[in-house]
Amino acid sequence: MTATELWQWDAVDLAPAIRSRKVSSLDATLAVIERMHAVNPKVNAVVRDLSDEALAAARAADEAVRRGDRLGPLHGVPVTIKENIDQIGLPTINGVVAFKDLTATEDSPPVANWKKAGAVIVGRTNTPAFSLRWHTDNDVHGPTFNPWSKARTSGGSSGGASAALAVGIAPLAHGNDYGGSIRYPAYTCGLAGIRPTMGRVAAFNHTAAVERSPTNQLMAVNGPLARRVRDVRIGLAAMSGRDARDPIWVPAPLDGAPAASPIRVALVVQPKGQYTHPAVADAVRKAGKALADNGYAVEEVEPPSFEAASQVWRKLVFTETRHLTLESIEKFGDAQARKSASLWMQLQPDISLKEYMQALAEVLTHRRAWAGFMETHPLIVGPTSGDLPFEVGFDYKDVETFKHVLDAQALMTVVNMLGLPSAAVPVGTTAVPDAPRGLPLGVQIIAQRFREDLALDAAEIVEAVHGVATPIDPVW
Repeated sequence: MTATELWQWDAVDLAPAIRSRKVSSLDATLAVIERMHAVNPKVNAVVRDLSDEALAAARAADEAVRRGDRLGPLHGVPVTIKENIDQIGLPTINGVVAFKDLTATEDSPPVANWKKAGAVIVGRTNTPAFSLRWHTDNDVHGPTFNPWSKARTSGGSSGGASAALAVGIAPLAHGNDYGGSIRYPAYTCGLAGIRPTMGRVAAFNHTAAVERSPTNQLMAVNGPLARRVRDVRIGLAAMSGRDARDPIWVPAPLDGAPAASPIRVALVVQPKGQYTHPAVADAVRKAGKALADNGYAVEEVEPPSFEAASQVWRKLVFTETRHLTLESIEKFGDAQARKSASLWMQLQPDISLKEYMQALAEVLTHRRAWAGFMETHPLIVGPTSGDLPFEVGFDYKDVETFKHVLDAQALMTVVNMLGLPSAAVPVGTTAVPDAPRGLPLGVQIIAQRFREDLALDAAEIVEAVHGVATPIDPVW
């Protein structure tokens, strides 16, 4: 490995180099494909190889440069797409054997927008069945392995996206986030990513048999993962274009008004009611110090109603899973998905329609409380996950283990319920016996609605002080 190999380049370096003809999209794409063929058999991150299509797209991209065409911000840059959104001519498998022939006839908005920006799609990445786990494994493609440690999860549901990035398969990956599925895989693999504000990135799957559930409409978003924060920024900008198929999309500017200086940051080291490992708490404090050393006003303070908000997320998501998704999971899901879902159901008793509607109404109460808090603290820095990357098998072992998992993931899930943007950024590593390089640590930086720019600004500072070096070779 040398620093000049094209598969190691960041998107923000590749794009201008391709536009200026210093390098070709074909060479960059070939380098990524060769890397994919070399390392993907070890991690099983990319589960549909699109090499032929990618090489044709790269040649077309280079020809567009030669013609002097107007070029998009990702022109000629290799990317991956998660296998749970529509890409024309390909099945939207979503980790389910029964969906192997569910072929898309049009691109979903994130795919369409990245194509408009000039991206070259080299492959589709693995996801758990129905994208409803924090670990990536299924009966269609098998497990995705974390290149830092085969014994630890690469995260879910964008675990294929994260493992691919970590080993050098493209500088940008598409993901989506309903309960942490961008931020958690970024955390487990030492990467950056952003869960955008609800409405920032348009969403629609023509292959879906029914419309998205209420909580999915309120909480689920698409967004980018990358090895560097600066790539997350351009990936988000390219993904955020208007699409008439999503009436929830909001034409909000990507850069807001300058924030009052110094920007006040609420440092949430150990959220009340959330399990927090000492190494994770230390990482949060390190991130806070990096920001304080760079002019932010950082103080340890709890945001409002955290425990109550966490319970509302569980009531809503578990109730909808029970009544809208569980039948399909039991019919079409693999054994691990069925076991994991059964643990969910044991941890959250069924509630009445009245209780569900009351919980749905309570979402606004918590959004209002956090909006008021963030008038004085525009940024909140806390754990991405409260525990180290979990050992494989964590989410279908037993009820006690799964309760611990939910408690550790609480801040991630609350952010989804609040509809806020949150950037994940690595903060060094911690030593464990099963990971020769150590395991990545990280934090999430939560911002006010549509202020992804402030979250990413802060994430770049933390990354500059405590960033993790990727791509890496798998350790086995």
